[in-house]
Amino acid sequence: MSKKKYYVNLYILIPVIYTGIYIIGVILTYQLYNPNEKVSQILSLRFAYIIAAISMFTFITSFFILHVFLKPFMQFVEKTQKIPIYTNSTLNNSEKVTDDIEQINKVFENVANILSKVEAKELFPDVIGASVSMRNIFTQITKVAPTDSTVLISGESGTGKELIAESIYSHSRRKGKPFIKINCVAIPEGLLESELFGHEKGSFTGATSQKKGKFEIANGGTIFLDEIGDMPLATQAKLLRVLQQKEFERVGGTTPIRVDVRFIAATNKNLLNIIKEGSFREDLYFRLNVFAISLPPLRERREDILLLANFFLTSFPKKLSLTPVVSQLLIGFSWPGNIRELKNVLEHACVLVEKDIIEPQHLPEIISRQNSVYIDDNLNDNMPLDDRLMIMEKEMILLALKTAGGVQVKAASILGINQRSLWHRIKKHNIDVEIAKNLQ
Repeated sequence: MSKKKYYVNLYILIPVIYTGIYIIGVILTYQLYNPNEKVSQILSLRFAYIIAAISMFTFITSFFILHVFLKPFMQFVEKTQKIPIYTNSTLNNSEKVTDDIEQINKVFENVANILSKVEAKELFPDVIGASVSMRNIFTQITKVAPTDSTVLISGESGTGKELIAESIYSHSRRKGKPFIKINCVAIPEGLLESELFGHEKGSFTGATSQKKGKFEIANGGTIFLDEIGDMPLATQAKLLRVLQQKEFERVGGTTPIRVDVRFIAATNKNLLNIIKEGSFREDLYFRLNVFAISLPPLRERREDILLLANFFLTSFPKKLSLTPVVSQLLIGFSWPGNIRELKNVLEHACVLVEKDIIEPQHLPEIISRQNSVYIDDNLNDNMPLDDRLMIMEKEMILLALKTAGGVQVKAASILGINQRSLWHRIKKHNIDVEIAKNLQ
C-alpha cells in the first residue's frame, strides 16, 4: 500500500520556517538577557501578543520577499515545461509532479540534459551519439583538445577512434595545420620507419631520392598513430625519442631534425597486457598515456543504436525505414563489430529490401534469429548475478518504453511497477526516454 504524500506550497513552507526560526531566536535572546525569569513569565499574555505580532510581520514580509524573487523563477519553470523540445524529452507530460522542489529539480535536470545534447550535436556533428557515455567523451574532448597533451584513445575495433581523433584535431589550436594519419598495421614493418621518419638517398635498395617522413610533414600540426599496439619494438624505441626530445633522423641520415608535433594514438588492444607479453614498451606506454579516452562498445551505449542506424539510412540511395521489430532486434544484438558492423548490416539490408521498409528477413541470420532484446552476449556464465540482472532490467525497461512510445505511465503499467519506481530506474540506468520514442 503506497503512502500518502502531503503537498505544501513553497510560498507557505518557507515563510513558516523563517517565522519559526525568528520566534525561537526572540525567545532565546530574551532568555539570554533575562536568565532568572521563568519560562511561564516569558510566555505571558503580553509577551505572547508581541510574539504573535512579530510572527505575523515576519511571515507576511518573507512571503512578499519570496514572491518577488521566486515568481520569475517559477515562471521560467512553467514556460520551460511548455516548450516542445522539453515536452518531447525525458520528462514527459504524463508524469505528474506536485512537489515544487521536485518539480524544479526535474526541470533543471532535464534542461541540462537537453543543453548537453544540443552542445554535443553542435560541437561534434560528425560523431553520432546522445547517450550519457558519449556525452562524457565529448566533455573530455573539449577539455583536452585546446592543449598539446598526447592523447591515447582505446576501444574495440569499429567504435570510431579515428572520428574521435579528428574531433580532437578540429577543436585544437592546430586546426588548419597538417593532420597526418598513419595506420601502423597497414604499412609493412620494413617500410614503417621510412614512412614515419623519411629516408636519405641511397640509404637502402630502392631509395633513389631523399624522402620526407610523416613526422616531418606533420611539423606544426598533429599526427594520428592508429593501432599503435601493433608497432614493431624497434620502431617503438625511435618513436619514444620523438616523444621525449621532439627530434629524429631520417633512415640513413645523421642530421637531427626537430619537429613540433601533437601526438594522438589509438589502439584496440589492452596495452598493459601486451607490455607483460613483451611486445610493447612500458616507457612508451607512459609517454602516450598522458590523457586517456576510452570509447565504449556499441553494446554499452544501446541508446545510440537507432540514432546511428537512422544516420546511416539517410546516406543510402534508397529512402528506408525500420519496422519496430527490426529496431528491437538491432537494439538487442551485441554488435561485436560495433558501429562498423551496424553500418555493414544496414547496407546488406539495403541491397535486399524491395520496398522502403527494412524487415527482419532483410537482416543477417545471426541477428534475425534473435526474438528478444534480452539475448545478450554479455550474459555469460562468468558474469555475477547482479550484473546479469542489471543488464536484463535495462533491456526490459527499453522494450517497455518502446512499446509505450516513451510514455512512462504506460511503460510502468507494462512492467507492473509504479511510475516513481520506473523514473528512478530510468535514472539509474541512464536511459534516454527520447531515444525510446524513436523506436516506433
